[in-house]
Amino acid sequence: MALDKYGIAQRIAQELKDGMYVNLGIGIPTLVANCIPPGMTVILQSENGILGMGPYPLDAEVDADLVNAGKETVTLIKGAALFDSAESFGMIRAGKIDLTVLGAMEVSDTGDIASWKIPGKMVKGMGGAMDLVASAKNIIVAMMHTNPKGESKLLTACTLPLTGVGCVKKVVTELAVLSVTADGFVLEETAPGVTVEEVRSKTAGRLIVPANVREMKLS
Repeated sequence: MALDKYGIAQRIAQELKDGMYVNLGIGIPTLVANCIPPGMTVILQSENGILGMGPYPLDAEVDADLVNAGKETVTLIKGAALFDSAESFGMIRAGKIDLTVLGAMEVSDTGDIASWKIPGKMVKGMGGAMDLVASAKNIIVAMMHTNPKGESKLLTACTLPLTGVGCVKKVVTELAVLSVTADGFVLEETAPGVTVEEVRSKTAGRLIVPANVREMKLS
């Protein structure tokens, strides 16, 4: 069966490595904070001014003044630091972030990402996504494979305003893990019970299917 959003976060957590500095975007990416493997040290950065963000708090741990960039309450790990957003974006723009995990509305098969605006709908601005996609060393997108209308979000070219060009390295959806190459999306893994044919039917962009496609392992 296809993964739920927590399953997507679990799979992305497998991309983490000890000692990484990681920024998690709003939505599904924030769930990765609760999936870091035991014994692994990963420093989570939030662009509103946190370095050393921990998992979501239990009810008894909630501090309304301690929030991430999506205004969700969070915890801090030992040694965490708090600072202003100017300092935070200085870290981002200086290339100090090893991995950024973002949600998206669309991703093209050349690695373009559209994640901030739907024409005709009012938004306050792009937020920190533009800086993150321009500066992070690695960018993984966590999103659903299709939109609410059932249309593919993995395209030959994005139709929505772009956040970044040629920057996405990998996409993890409820159906599959796909890497982005010069020749298009490469299907690396399918979710348990999901067939290659289903992924192919829901991917509008160029899709390369190797001879042997692994099934995801989440445990």
